Amino acid sequence: MINHLEANHQMKKLGIIGGMSWESTATYYNILNQGVRARLGGLHSANLLLHSFDFAEIETLQANGKWDEATEEMIKAGLSLRAGGAEALLIATNTMHKMADEVEAAVQLPLFHIADATANAIHATQSSKPLLLATNFTMTQDFYKGRLRDRHNIHVLTPDEDDRTLIHDVIYHELCQGVIATKSRDNYLKIINKMIKTCQIDSVIFGCTEIGLLLSQDDVDIVAFDTTKFIVTMPWTSLSRAKRRLAYWLKKRIDSDIVRRLDYSCLFNDQKKVILWPITALPLLD
Repeated sequence: MINHLEANHQMKKLGIIGGMSWESTATYYNILNQGVRARLGGLHSANLLLHSFDFAEIETLQANGKWDEATEEMIKAGLSLRAGGAEALLIATNTMHKMADEVEAAVQLPLFHIADATANAIHATQSSKPLLLATNFTMTQDFYKGRLRDRHNIHVLTPDEDDRTLIHDVIYHELCQGVIATKSRDNYLKIINKMIKTCQIDSVIFGCTEIGLLLSQDDVDIVAFDTTKFIVTMPWTSLSRAKRRLAYWLKKRIDSDIVRRLDYSCLFNDQKKVILWPITALPLLD
């Protein structure tokens, strides 16, 4: 537990690229701070920086297929966060992970990928046929599905074209604008139940933060993976002596561009003070 760690600790500063939409960014901000308070208590809160886009501008780039321009904007945001002192990045939206690799390479900070966090959660269950609900970009393009497949051996299913259009439109025309409609919830549940019957799915991925505003685990009879909760989960644990030695050794030697999951979230800095990372993934040597 946290109180078993040395009292002299320093929480690393996390940079969040958000505002896409601000409805979802608020969810990330709330869960991050709730996690810090639960683990550190008192008046502690997350040490972070936020770059919040005007989503109307980003959505226009998405709709017109101007992904190169969108990537440039994302890189600029990451660089501004790094200049402000951020030591790691988080993209507070699934869809804009399309350019996650480019942002990480350009900004040269660890970027914690939402697909990796989701994969960890899926592997912790018996799920073998997950359904992916997300924006049409995320459901049809390969940046998210491909990462799950190629890096984690997870093969997701997606709805048919008409259902994908409905899911996408609800996200952009309702959820991103703060509208939570019972009819849309019912339509989402119809899609899920249809996929259970026709494709024997055994779980569903809420692959867009805003979907978690509409649906929860209580609404479905299969396992639901809310990607937002996984990426901002903070499994801070007390390290055994062996793990502490390993962590310090890694911190002295790793290349920060190599990012893999660790089962704990503590490393030592050069002054041997505990650094707490409010995130599920840390650099690890191959």
